[in-house]
Amino acid sequence: MKKLIVFFFTFAFILAPLTPVHADPTIVRIVSQSHQTFTGEFRNDDLAQELTPSGKLGQLVYVPVSKSKIWVIDPALIDEVATMTGDYKLATGAKAIGSMIAFNWLDQLQKVSKGNDVIALAYGNPDVGLAKSLAPSELKMYYAFGKSQLQLALMRIVRSEPTAGWSTGKSNISAPLRKNYSDNRKALTRLSRVVDSYDLMMMRLRLSRLLSPSLDKDAREYFSYSAKAAVDAEVHKLRVNSGKYQVTTESAKLPVTIINQFPVAVVVDVAMVPMNSRVVVESFTGVTIPANSKKQLELKLDVIAPGETTIFAQITDSKGVDIVSPSILQIHSTVIDKRVTWFTTGSAILLLLAAVAQSVRRVRKGRKSEI
Repeated sequence: MKKLIVFFFTFAFILAPLTPVHADPTIVRIVSQSHQTFTGEFRNDDLAQELTPSGKLGQLVYVPVSKSKIWVIDPALIDEVATMTGDYKLATGAKAIGSMIAFNWLDQLQKVSKGNDVIALAYGNPDVGLAKSLAPSELKMYYAFGKSQLQLALMRIVRSEPTAGWSTGKSNISAPLRKNYSDNRKALTRLSRVVDSYDLMMMRLRLSRLLSPSLDKDAREYFSYSAKAAVDAEVHKLRVNSGKYQVTTESAKLPVTIINQFPVAVVVDVAMVPMNSRVVVESFTGVTIPANSKKQLELKLDVIAPGETTIFAQITDSKGVDIVSPSILQIHSTVIDKRVTWFTTGSAILLLLAAVAQSVRRVRKGRKSEI
């Protein structure tokens, strides 16, 4: 009996290692630094090399299918790869060679991740702690948009878990570049109050990449500069033309041109603010400017006193929030106010009457002297 018991435990001990063990799933992180500028070109063709089977990203997807993986993916990177599958341009002017490489890599990612869980990082893979401190509402948008974009790219349901700690790494962005990010974000946010444009929204979302831990010092500076130039150009699409005007009458109607270079119509108010009391002007409300067009407004102006006046033309939304920087209108008025004219004319008449009276007195005095 004892031999039977010993044999049983020995047999169980030998078979124990053969029992399937449910190991923790392997986490595969699909992230990289940005490659696409804010005007659409690619800085270089380095991403194509990363996507080859021997490249950094290629080695992660050109592997046997496994059911014990979790894919943690930056949706902005997938958008860049999707862009590369078509005709894309390099900022260097060199010929792009990665279209088919990108297509094959994206197809392989869909196949190899099909049976696994997929986690969408915040769009652009920003440093979550930093993004939360700079713009918490924007971070929520990065997460929501990232999930929807990744689902479209992979054609399947993915998860987004902002509080699960999937984002890793810290951004070493400098204080000046951090300020540039905040200034650019605020400029685009203000513009989006009156402009409903997909391209504008995408530029706003792509700013998240400036906070990515994947960027090195050189890349941070390069893409921060690219962002600043692109945002300035975007803001310039909605503006009032500056101008100089010569006014020679007490009241005038001056032509003021407002320009909208966005592919959608916008409705704005235009506040006219003179810097002194020499003139009185009227502002405009509910001005509609069609897509890709300009509109001429008539600025009603009354002159109170001659001289130089600066008027700031400020585009705002219906709540009075400034949308873009103001334009400057220079007014030079040479008209003389009626009150000044009346005073001058009255003084001249009085002087004339005094001169006549003086002449009469002299004549009378002369006649008396003759007698």
